[in-house]
Amino acid sequence: MMRFDAVVVAEKPGVARAFATYLSQGRYASINVAGVPILVFKCKGGEWAAVGIKGHLMDFDFPKKYNDWRSADPIELFRIAPIRVIRRGMAKYVNALSKLALSTDLVILALDADVEGEAIAFEVMHVMRRANPRLKFSRIWFSAVTKDDILDALSKPRYPDPRLANKAFARMVLDLVIGASFTRTLTLMVEKNDGGLPRGKILSYGPCQTPVLYLVVKRALERENFRKKKFYQLIATLENSNYRFRVKYEKDFERKDEAETLAAKLRKIGKATVAEFASKVVSREPPEPLATVELERRASRFLNIRPKNTMALAEDLYQEGLISYPRTDTTIYPPTINLRAIASMFLHHEELGEYVRQKILSQSMLCVRQGKEDDKAHPPIHPLKCVSSDKVVKRFGIDGWKLYDLVVRHFLATLSPPLKMERQLVKVEIGNCMFAAEGLKILDYGYTLVYYYERPHERALPEFSIGEQLKVLNIEVIERETEPPPYLSESELLRLMKHYGIGTDATMQDHIHTNVERRYFEIQRKSCIPTPLGRALIKALSEAVPEAISPEIRGKMESMLKNIAEGNADPDEVIETIKREFLEYFLRLKSAESKVVETLIEGVNAVYGKRLNRESHRPKPGASSA
Repeated sequence: MMRFDAVVVAEKPGVARAFATYLSQGRYASINVAGVPILVFKCKGGEWAAVGIKGHLMDFDFPKKYNDWRSADPIELFRIAPIRVIRRGMAKYVNALSKLALSTDLVILALDADVEGEAIAFEVMHVMRRANPRLKFSRIWFSAVTKDDILDALSKPRYPDPRLANKAFARMVLDLVIGASFTRTLTLMVEKNDGGLPRGKILSYGPCQTPVLYLVVKRALERENFRKKKFYQLIATLENSNYRFRVKYEKDFERKDEAETLAAKLRKIGKATVAEFASKVVSREPPEPLATVELERRASRFLNIRPKNTMALAEDLYQEGLISYPRTDTTIYPPTINLRAIASMFLHHEELGEYVRQKILSQSMLCVRQGKEDDKAHPPIHPLKCVSSDKVVKRFGIDGWKLYDLVVRHFLATLSPPLKMERQLVKVEIGNCMFAAEGLKILDYGYTLVYYYERPHERALPEFSIGEQLKVLNIEVIERETEPPPYLSESELLRLMKHYGIGTDATMQDHIHTNVERRYFEIQRKSCIPTPLGRALIKALSEAVPEAISPEIRGKMESMLKNIAEGNADPDEVIETIKREFLEYFLRLKSAESKVVETLIEGVNAVYGKRLNRESHRPKPGASSA
């Protein structure tokens, strides 16, 4: 193999291609090393190479003898140290990196600039150092796949941070041990009690996955346990010389006959008198700059795109250099970002150009909405290029365009004036009874001109004068029912996950997706609806070991893991502390086996059907985790 002055290792092929393109002015070639495409090019007078490795190279697993579900007692998984293994499908990348290690003295670690990226950087160093112990490594961080960002990152190399990597590795170990021990136990409990699952199916548990399910089931139970109550309202239809509107009596009735009696009495009066008319000007500020979870929530609410698909599309748009790095907790634009220059890119946009010119760039000083969060790593998600819908649709489909358009509009909204409205209230008297109506008049659409997702529906009232007489056209008795809380939407579920610290911005959508794959809940019209199996799992665990499904417990775990990243805790001590706690939960689960199994089998039968002509489940050797 030829010699290289430097090898750039990126987390994704698209990012590696961007490095090759920008560092060589597009003049690069592709060679094949161990089945992996390597981009080679001239840079700074020397030969360089770039490779994208598609994520983690390594996983944690148990020694082989502990991967037989029947011969290894799950409790032993708490007592042994997992080993590092090559992740399935990544052997060719390990081989390619080993060969590249022998062809260079310098490796530039251009993995994603976050905790997971730092962990992958250490995996790359582990693999390549085994082949060439003399290698030198340089770590670069960047938030956008643009030429300026890449060149700037190369000019500011840093050392890889083992604290960030250790946080990721500790989480991987804990999720493996806890997930595998509980998953095996739940699955085998059901199987040995003649409640076997279909072949290839398991009853999985995860320290993030299951608290997410708990939140979904909890809301469903609140909804189903809600007792509807009927009540009755009096609605009067009024008219002045040129306007007809409806007002509601200030009190509701529990009994229909009482409402009918009063309605009959008031109909005879035939007129209403304006007792009060008030209006108040209010403003609604634009949205804060866009962070990952909020992108997922808004894509779900406004575009009906599932969170997992949102992040896959956002990664594609990022690698293409259309948006900034999509995994961020920051809602504050740093002073290093030229917001006016980014907005100026859209001056000639067919639909947005006039708005940008009149509402944003016409300001001598930009009015910027800022949030409060700063992860010290990446700026909020924002656009990097102005491209046409045709180009994005052709490359990433209609959902790709919708997401890109949302990012653009959200960015422009943060530089826009607030929405200004006039809230109106009119009160009228019929007899001695007070009726009221509310109105909304738009004074200035502000940011909602560009961010139409949040544009309110105008229902303005005319001006009324105190004492004005109005004609009563009708008074109706309307039967209503109290409304139960809705099922959790994906958007609200993501908000709760962030609140409790369940998962990271990189994994939240995966925990939702896993629950859907396991048939624990379904997504119907944006609502998360638990299946009988999901309900059964939560019921069984809540009766035996409620801590194991508690969102607060996962939040506590994340807090301890954060201490590793901040250098305030030893990774091994954190792992052992959390393992001890979950071992206690595990033992309590085992002691409640008979009751747990009964509940679980009911759920299994409800989802998969009764055990009739069904092949029993046989976990394959090596299937160690949930």
